Amino acid sequence: MTGTGRLTTVGFDADDTLWHNERFFQLTQARFAELLADHAEPDHLAERLLAAERRNIGHYGFGVKGFVLSMIETAIEVTEAHVPADVIAQLLEAGREMLAHPIDLLPHAAEAVAALAQTHRVVLVTKGDLLDQERKLAQSGLGEMFDAVEIVSDKTATRYQTIFARHGDGAGRGMMVGNSLKSDVLPMIAAGGWGVHVPHDVTWELEHADPPRESGRFHALADLGGLADLVAGIG
Repeated sequence: MTGTGRLTTVGFDADDTLWHNERFFQLTQARFAELLADHAEPDHLAERLLAAERRNIGHYGFGVKGFVLSMIETAIEVTEAHVPADVIAQLLEAGREMLAHPIDLLPHAAEAVAALAQTHRVVLVTKGDLLDQERKLAQSGLGEMFDAVEIVSDKTATRYQTIFARHGDGAGRGMMVGNSLKSDVLPMIAAGGWGVHVPHDVTWELEHADPPRESGRFHALADLGGLADLVAGIG
């Protein structure tokens, strides 16, 4: 439905906004450190892995597959190309387990989407692997509530302008809700819309950013329970 006020379209991030995600990466990374314990200290290994992820985003995009490839690349580097085949096999298996993990919705996620779907257009805007994101959305039980779903390679002001023009009345009458200041909030505000930060207790280091210093279109919530009232207050 379309809101009657100045805000008509609400976009939701998916991973760690509607359901848990990063904690599975953290668990797999801990397993990675155990497998490579004879070759690198955990902190050094984490630094090498993060550097590989940073290098590889442009090649593999966001998601589990790129993460697994970055772990394998890092394992080859720290072992000077002597990583046992069994270790690589275990990393591949860990990736398959991540791609099959059940969906665990965050508090108030279903209620927030359902409430706003009655008054506004609601759009899912998420980064990551297409098949994995489609699987998670299907298993979440939230899919039918959304008016549109956009699975994108990255989130930028230009991308938000395009999405909210396609599915709403432009970014100026749109809001993006998510756990990442860098991806969900700052580029949406730069596009002319509202950005709502709902922090998760675990955030990927490459998603860290500082909140905007001055913006009447920035809001922060402890959880999604207060989102409907915030949207109603904006009008």
